[in-house]
Amino acid sequence: MNDETMKIPHATAKRLPLYYRFIKNLHASGKQRVSSAQLSDAVKVDSATIRRDFSYFGALGKKGYGYNVNYLLSFFSKTLDQDELTKVALIGVGNLGTAFLNYNFLKNNNTKISMAFEVAPEKIGTTISDVPVYDMADLEKRLNEEEISAVILTVPAPVAQQITDRLEHTDVKGILNFTPARLSVPPSVRVHHIDLAVELQSLIYFLKNYPNEDTESSQE
Repeated sequence: MNDETMKIPHATAKRLPLYYRFIKNLHASGKQRVSSAQLSDAVKVDSATIRRDFSYFGALGKKGYGYNVNYLLSFFSKTLDQDELTKVALIGVGNLGTAFLNYNFLKNNNTKISMAFEVAPEKIGTTISDVPVYDMADLEKRLNEEEISAVILTVPAPVAQQITDRLEHTDVKGILNFTPARLSVPPSVRVHHIDLAVELQSLIYFLKNYPNEDTESSQE
């Protein structure tokens, strides 16, 4: 994502890939234009929020016409740096890590797990869904050779910080953390924490305590 998009609100930035996915589907189906109401129905974000999100990027549509699908596709492709392949690495080939390797972002041709790292001897030197699994001892060397800038962390929580510290000696600037550990990183590194247990507990809490709440408002 370029410098211009980094200035927009974080909530808007998180919705951009969602918009891009639906716009790609529209383009593939031959649609020429789309309204904010149609986008709203598809991505489950209210139309006012969509118009506000799009307004950060200038005049993307016309009143009474909606949005040109081809233009939106080109715009979001450039904004999200989808014109070139982004290679990421997976660290930790347990059950969750293996699931990621088998999935490997099949619906996104511009993001790909290109290598994985593990400590278990029986997994080192193997390939899972065409992704090579390397020895964790070679982590820094391999990441630097391939100029990897983002990793997915699926290791046991007790070793998460230790491995994160090793990433300071690489070009990695982004970590998608699936461990419960809250990582300490330099200001130059961005971490997105995804704790599945916490998310599930949060979902159950909202189901029990806010059963009649408008679900659209909770997605912002």
